[in-house]
Amino acid sequence: MNIGIDKIGFAAPNYVLDLADLAQARNIDPNKFKLGLLQSQMAVAPVTQDIVTLGAQAAQAILSEKDKEQIDMIIVGTESSIDQSKAAAVFIHGLLDINPFARSIEIKEACYGATAGLILAKTHIAQHPNSKVLVIASDIAKYGIASAGEATQGAGAIAMLISADPSILILHNDSVCQTRDIMDFWRPNEDKYPRVNGKFSTEQYTDCLTTTFAEYQKRTGKKLADFAAMCLHIPFSKQGLKGIQAIAQEDSKTLNRLTERFQEAIVYNKIVGNIYTGSIFLSFLSLLENSQSLKAGDNILFYSYGSGAVCELFSGHLVSGYQQHLQPDRLHTLNQRTPLTVEAYEALFFEEIQVDETGQAVDLPVDETDFALVDIQDHKRVYRKK
Repeated sequence: MNIGIDKIGFAAPNYVLDLADLAQARNIDPNKFKLGLLQSQMAVAPVTQDIVTLGAQAAQAILSEKDKEQIDMIIVGTESSIDQSKAAAVFIHGLLDINPFARSIEIKEACYGATAGLILAKTHIAQHPNSKVLVIASDIAKYGIASAGEATQGAGAIAMLISADPSILILHNDSVCQTRDIMDFWRPNEDKYPRVNGKFSTEQYTDCLTTTFAEYQKRTGKKLADFAAMCLHIPFSKQGLKGIQAIAQEDSKTLNRLTERFQEAIVYNKIVGNIYTGSIFLSFLSLLENSQSLKAGDNILFYSYGSGAVCELFSGHLVSGYQQHLQPDRLHTLNQRTPLTVEAYEALFFEEIQVDETGQAVDLPVDETDFALVDIQDHKRVYRKK
């Protein structure tokens, strides 16, 4: 049975910060961001936008009423959870009016969670061929004003409908995972922002890739030259490029080809920033919508990495007619976002919801987007769908 990605959608907040402006405000050479990170803009989410609203928006863009009837599982991969108990998938299930007889769960393992969701969805479809699974990767990366990771922040969500006989990508049965108990990036409950050992984390990202790829080759017999393109987790775009260089350094022809495809695969990541669990799938969407070289049948290699650390290599091939299920004007839409000054970004992105002694939100801003957090009552989050 062929199982894979039938539809894919994306949502980002309507605000954006130019990293050249951020560099000027922080007295940093703009090329440190533009060339050193390969990042140029950052999506900025207001307090009324979170993983629920962004995830619902990404899914709403691709789902038909028939899809909502057939979906019997919703999986949200995130590390930006808004509740220690209730899954974001449950909120999204209600906002989208999906079939009530569905399983709704949330998966956490740093930036790897949505990939785990994808593999679980594939296993579920294998057992229930007529069902569909909605996998959502939704995150807001926030490190603090003037922090070392400030320029790599971002916000957004990817939604993928997984089914039998998919219209975009058929997943192969070749996954290879690796787990390492390390502390390269972690988020203690008592801390507002993540803790990061930056140099160690980038080293682990690359070493996990090279060692897992060696095991992948041993198990599958596949070579890097067998793939038309490679999509990687993109904490910042330069890191993904270094990953490709690390495993393709001895094959210049393949390296050049994969590098060309990689530049197409980071068009969106460069202007959205890090969206944690969704970064690898945003890169895949960017590749599909910006490459003129891909064709049906092409094999794509994926490298998912979540700090802590869990990584996975897997692959798939493109389905005939996949181009008809994309949004070719997405870059134009992203370019219509509202630009922010550095001062406005600091006020918007780092605003915190104030709750009084009764658990009621105080002076929550009005948000006119399709999905928004509109209130907190007795410590319960209240969302609105337009």
